[in-house]
Amino acid sequence: MRRSLVWVLRRLVVAPAVIALTVLMWVTLPGWLLVAAALAPVLPGRWRALRVLWLVLLYATFETLMLAVLLGLWLASGFGWRIRSPYFAGIHYDLVQGTLIVFFREARRVLALRIRTDGPHPSRVPDGPVLVMCRHAGPGDSFVLMYALLHWYHREPRVVLKNTLAWDPAIDVILNRVPARFISPNPAAGEDLESQIASLATGLDHNDAFVIFPEGGNFTAARRDRAIARLRRLGLERMAVRAEEMVHVLAPRPGGVLAALEAAPEADVLMVAHTGLDHMLTVGDVWRELPMDKQITMRWWRVAREEIPVDREERIEWLFNWWEHIDDWIETNRVDAP
Repeated sequence: MRRSLVWVLRRLVVAPAVIALTVLMWVTLPGWLLVAAALAPVLPGRWRALRVLWLVLLYATFETLMLAVLLGLWLASGFGWRIRSPYFAGIHYDLVQGTLIVFFREARRVLALRIRTDGPHPSRVPDGPVLVMCRHAGPGDSFVLMYALLHWYHREPRVVLKNTLAWDPAIDVILNRVPARFISPNPAAGEDLESQIASLATGLDHNDAFVIFPEGGNFTAARRDRAIARLRRLGLERMAVRAEEMVHVLAPRPGGVLAALEAAPEADVLMVAHTGLDHMLTVGDVWRELPMDKQITMRWWRVAREEIPVDREERIEWLFNWWEHIDDWIETNRVDAP
């Protein structure tokens, strides 16, 4: 009953509200521009209010246009009859890729952002399924990762995301049509997340990329402390000590990673770390940094399947070893806030 109510709120209340807000913003845009221009001399930074206004309007416009296209695809699929078929899934991936390309091109211009990648070139990653395990920190890092996988690596992501992201109307509709899972990082009693993750990672084809964030949420100091305390409650003192030595990442939660490795025994692994925006933890941090004028550095490591242990305990050790390596890389490459 509760899930039905949440679905109704998301689809019949939030989605129409976003469309109405977008139309209202465009109709009243001259007034918003006057207000933002008037605030420019008062607020520190270079045209900060105008930059935020433009990106909010751009995002809302993309949301509205995508919802209209998604409705058209639902009608074209026979009122949803074939909407989850491979053909329509490919159309949805193309739609997301095109939207991200345009949005990131504009966001980089408005925010003065640069994205640099280190690691295996897309052409050097062989065909075949991959499991992507990414560090989680900073604003919008999951969008940057999706952009990279779709645009640079030409992969179709199957992503595990926090259920709170389902309140974004376009994300909600799209990820309920392509293989994906919305999960809670703190599941209710009896909820088997590992089985859900294993199901999503089963049957990957040559251009699929299963995406998981082993930390379970964006890095904050408070979450780091809670993750360490959780390891101690479980009696994993040695892992808790190792987690205390990692200062830029949360201790990884191995359950989902182990389930994915078991479900996709032929898949290689791509480990992903990034730095550049990780010191921005709150909306206030983001506001103070505008325009950002920053470089996001993404580091990719390909781990061949034969390098991954088979034993469960050895796989947990392997995952912690990689997260320690990622923590060291961040320490070497991060740019501290001024």
